[in-house]
Order: sequence, then structure tokens, then C-alpha cells
Amino acid sequence: MGAFVADKTCVSRLGITPRAMEILGLIATGLSNREIAGRLFVSEKTVKTHFEPAVDKLGAKRRSQAVQIGKTAWLIP
Repeated sequence: MGAFVADKTCVSRLGITPRAMEILGLIATGLSNREIAGRLFVSEKTVKTHFEPAVDKLGAKRRSQAVQIGKTAWLIP
């Protein structure tokens, strides 16, 4: 089985930034904002700043819902 490739058309249509996609993927692995911030060498606020617009663009109300929508839309594995 090959490596996962996000649906670039969907990403583009939604206008989700590459950094927000990266954060969405890390959230899907179960990492907290603090853990993501440490891994990416940014502040927790920066993680939220990138992720919150993506949640809105996905039409989600919660992190877990954003992850589920992202998986269904082939945005994240």
C-alpha cells in the first residue's frame, strides 16, 4: 500500500493552509496542542491560530469532529 496523499482539490477548495493540514494530521494522531507546539517549535497559541480557521472551513464544532471530517474528505489518513 502506498503513502497517503491528501485530496489536493478539496484542500484547495476549502482554502486550508499547509500548516493547518499538518496540525490537523498531528491532532488526528492524538497529540495535544502542547505536544504539537513542542514538535513544531511554536507556541500553543500559534497551533490554535492555524487550526481554528481550518475547523471553521471544515464546518466542525470540535477537534474530534474536524478530524473525522478530514478523514472522510481524504484530507488526512
